Amino acid sequence: MDVLPFLHIRSAGLRMLPGEDQELVNEGTYGKACALYLQAQLTARGYAVPFFTCEDWGWWVEILGLGRVCGIGIYGRTIDDSEDLDLCVTVLTPLASRWPWFGARAQESSSEIARLQERLRMIFEEDPDILILGESSQFPLG
Repeated sequence: MDVLPFLHIRSAGLRMLPGEDQELVNEGTYGKACALYLQAQLTARGYAVPFFTCEDWGWWVEILGLGRVCGIGIYGRTIDDSEDLDLCVTVLTPLASRWPWFGARAQESSSEIARLQERLRMIFEEDPDILILGESSQFPLG
Protein backbone atom coordinates (compact mmCIF):
# COMPACT_ATOMS: atom_id res chain seq x y z
CA MET A 1 0.00 0.00 0.00
CA ASP A 2 1.05 3.57 -0.62
CA VAL A 3 1.30 5.41 2.68
CA LEU A 4 0.70 9.12 3.12
CA PRO A 5 1.98 10.98 6.19
CA PHE A 6 1.00 9.63 9.58
CA LEU A 7 -0.94 11.91 11.92
CA HIS A 8 -0.04 11.19 15.55
CA ILE A 9 -2.97 12.20 17.77
CA ARG A 10 -4.35 11.91 21.31
CA SER A 11 -7.81 12.57 22.69
CA ALA A 12 -9.62 11.66 25.90
CA GLY A 13 -12.67 11.04 23.69
CA LEU A 14 -10.89 8.39 21.60
CA ARG A 15 -9.99 5.89 24.30
CA MET A 16 -10.34 2.12 24.42
CA LEU A 17 -14.00 1.11 24.30
CA PRO A 18 -15.63 -1.43 26.61
CA GLY A 19 -15.39 -4.87 24.99
CA GLU A 20 -12.94 -3.70 22.32
CA ASP A 21 -10.43 -6.32 23.49
CA GLN A 22 -12.76 -9.07 22.24
CA GLU A 23 -12.79 -7.59 18.70
CA LEU A 24 -9.03 -7.30 18.25
CA VAL A 25 -7.27 -9.58 15.78
CA ASN A 26 -3.95 -8.99 17.56
CA GLU A 27 -3.60 -7.83 21.13
CA GLY A 28 -2.86 -4.14 21.55
CA THR A 29 -4.21 -2.91 18.19
CA TYR A 30 -6.78 -0.42 19.53
CA GLY A 31 -8.61 2.35 17.69
CA LYS A 32 -12.32 1.47 17.44
CA ALA A 33 -13.44 4.79 18.97
CA CYS A 34 -11.36 6.63 16.37
CA ALA A 35 -12.84 4.47 13.59
CA LEU A 36 -16.39 5.29 14.76
CA TYR A 37 -15.49 8.97 15.02
CA LEU A 38 -13.97 9.12 11.51
CA GLN A 39 -16.86 7.18 9.98
CA ALA A 40 -19.28 9.80 11.34
CA GLN A 41 -17.08 12.80 10.50
CA LEU A 42 -16.31 11.72 6.94
CA THR A 43 -19.91 10.68 6.22
CA ALA A 44 -21.05 14.13 7.37
CA ARG A 45 -18.61 15.62 4.83
CA GLY A 46 -20.00 13.62 1.92
CA TYR A 47 -17.70 10.58 1.85
CA ALA A 48 -19.11 7.07 1.41
CA VAL A 49 -17.90 5.20 4.51
CA PRO A 50 -19.77 1.89 4.52
CA PHE A 51 -17.88 0.08 7.27
CA PHE A 52 -14.84 -0.26 9.46
CA THR A 53 -13.16 -3.38 10.78
CA CYS A 54 -10.29 -4.54 12.94
CA GLU A 55 -7.35 -5.97 11.01
CA ASP A 56 -4.22 -7.67 12.30
CA TRP A 57 -2.30 -4.36 12.24
CA GLY A 58 -5.05 -1.99 13.51
CA TRP A 59 -8.39 -0.60 12.27
CA TRP A 60 -9.48 -0.04 8.65
CA VAL A 61 -12.14 2.55 7.75
CA GLU A 62 -13.32 1.87 4.18
CA ILE A 63 -13.80 4.87 1.85
CA LEU A 64 -15.67 4.37 -1.44
CA GLY A 65 -15.88 6.47 -4.58
CA LEU A 66 -12.29 7.65 -4.94
CA GLY A 67 -11.41 5.64 -8.04
CA ARG A 68 -9.49 2.91 -6.21
CA VAL A 69 -9.54 0.95 -3.00
CA CYS A 70 -8.93 3.40 -0.20
CA GLY A 71 -9.30 3.61 3.53
CA ILE A 72 -8.06 5.14 6.74
CA GLY A 73 -5.58 3.10 8.75
CA ILE A 74 -5.73 3.58 12.52
CA TYR A 75 -2.98 2.25 14.75
CA GLY A 76 -3.51 2.65 18.50
CA ARG A 77 -1.46 1.69 21.54
CA THR A 78 -2.26 2.14 25.19
CA ILE A 79 -0.40 4.73 27.24
CA ASP A 80 0.96 3.55 30.58
CA ASP A 81 -1.46 0.61 30.99
CA SER A 82 -4.46 2.98 30.92
CA GLU A 83 -7.40 3.24 28.54
CA ASP A 84 -5.78 6.29 26.94
CA LEU A 85 -4.33 5.76 23.49
CA ASP A 86 -1.55 7.03 21.30
CA LEU A 87 -3.16 6.99 17.85
CA CYS A 88 -1.52 7.06 14.46
CA VAL A 89 -3.85 7.71 11.49
CA THR A 90 -3.22 7.81 7.73
CA VAL A 91 -4.87 7.29 4.34
CA LEU A 92 -3.97 3.92 2.79
CA THR A 93 -4.27 2.95 -0.90
CA PRO A 94 -3.04 0.11 -3.12
CA LEU A 95 0.46 0.46 -4.57
CA ALA A 96 -0.68 0.36 -8.17
CA SER A 97 -3.26 2.52 -9.89
CA ARG A 98 -6.51 0.79 -10.70
CA TRP A 99 -6.22 1.98 -14.28
CA PRO A 100 -2.51 1.83 -15.17
CA TRP A 101 -3.32 2.21 -18.86
CA PHE A 102 -5.28 5.42 -18.30
CA GLY A 103 -3.01 7.99 -16.65
CA ALA A 104 -5.57 10.80 -16.35
CA ARG A 105 -7.89 8.70 -14.22
CA ALA A 106 -5.03 7.58 -11.99
CA GLN A 107 -3.94 11.21 -11.55
CA GLU A 108 -7.51 12.26 -10.73
CA SER A 109 -7.69 9.48 -8.14
CA SER A 110 -4.40 10.63 -6.60
CA SER A 111 -5.81 14.15 -6.24
CA GLU A 112 -8.87 12.76 -4.44
CA ILE A 113 -6.62 10.76 -2.11
CA ALA A 114 -4.56 13.87 -1.30
CA ARG A 115 -7.79 15.80 -0.58
CA LEU A 116 -8.91 13.01 1.76
CA GLN A 117 -5.60 13.24 3.66
CA GLU A 118 -6.04 17.01 3.98
CA ARG A 119 -9.65 16.54 5.12
CA LEU A 120 -8.47 14.06 7.74
CA ARG A 121 -5.99 16.61 9.10
CA MET A 122 -8.70 19.31 9.11
CA ILE A 123 -11.12 17.09 11.05
CA PHE A 124 -8.53 16.66 13.79
CA GLU A 125 -7.46 20.33 13.75
CA GLU A 126 -11.06 21.55 14.06
CA ASP A 127 -11.84 19.35 17.07
CA PRO A 128 -10.69 21.07 20.29
CA ASP A 129 -10.64 17.69 22.08
CA ILE A 130 -8.02 16.23 19.73
CA LEU A 131 -4.35 17.05 20.03
CA ILE A 132 -2.15 16.52 16.96
CA LEU A 133 1.26 15.57 18.30
CA GLY A 134 2.92 15.45 14.91
CA GLU A 135 2.82 14.50 11.24
CA SER A 136 5.53 12.36 9.70
CA SER A 137 6.33 10.02 6.85
CA GLN A 138 7.87 7.76 9.52
CA PHE A 139 5.58 5.66 11.74
CA PRO A 140 5.58 7.61 15.02
CA LEU A 141 4.69 4.82 17.45
CA GLY A 142 7.99 2.99 17.03
